[in-house]
Amino acid sequence: MMYKKSAKFYDTIHHFLDYNASSKKLNTLIKKHNPNAKTLLDVGCGTAKHLQYLRKYYYVEGLDLCSDLLKFARERCPEVSFHQRNMTDFNLGRTFDVITCLFASISYVKTVECLDQAVASMARHLRPGGIMIVEPWVNPESYWRDKVVANFVDEPDLKITWMYTHEIDGLVSVFNSHYLVGTPQGIEYFTEKYEMGLFTQEQYLDSFRKAGLEVYYDDKGVLVERGMYIGVSPENCSYNKHLKKLVFT
Repeated sequence: MMYKKSAKFYDTIHHFLDYNASSKKLNTLIKKHNPNAKTLLDVGCGTAKHLQYLRKYYYVEGLDLCSDLLKFARERCPEVSFHQRNMTDFNLGRTFDVITCLFASISYVKTVECLDQAVASMARHLRPGGIMIVEPWVNPESYWRDKVVANFVDEPDLKITWMYTHEIDGLVSVFNSHYLVGTPQGIEYFTEKYEMGLFTQEQYLDSFRKAGLEVYYDDKGVLVERGMYIGVSPENCSYNKHLKKLVFT
């Protein structure tokens, strides 16, 4: 399971990300497309760093497959409902004004078939007129090769070196990540493997369209500069719980 060992260090090693500023941008974007939005579901919420700030503006819930990350999400936002589900096939029995899937979380589905399923699952949970915002991973043409990456944490009682090379297996980017973690109690070394699908812009757009959403691409991005896809649910659609699909009237 990804993040089994690194979950407790996840926020620390991503210290370079500004979730507060990102959430403010996201709120501005949401108000532009859906000014009356009141409810939000964050899919692939991780440790709930976005929800920590977005809960100021909306009633929020979070969804993630990783129980280790959700443990820290629940500690950070104890009043928020979190669901341990697979984004490709989930049913919460209710809908939201806004659904987000940020920081390339969508890419963990790895295949185009699962991408379609994930987008469809999220679309089924949108209210009529609701919006879905997805931040993608890089496309196949932009993926880096033959590059080594290192990130460091240097705190008084915590030192971390996180290092990996960019590898590729077909249309999946592979990160065999190496961690060296030092505390006053000792030094630990471990590895984790992360696999993220490389999808083209047209594949993302096609997934949104197949889910019945009107889709826009914005090259600005929210948390990182990789752009984002904004899907809008038509006003004349509803979610049929028995058929488990969007129905247009």
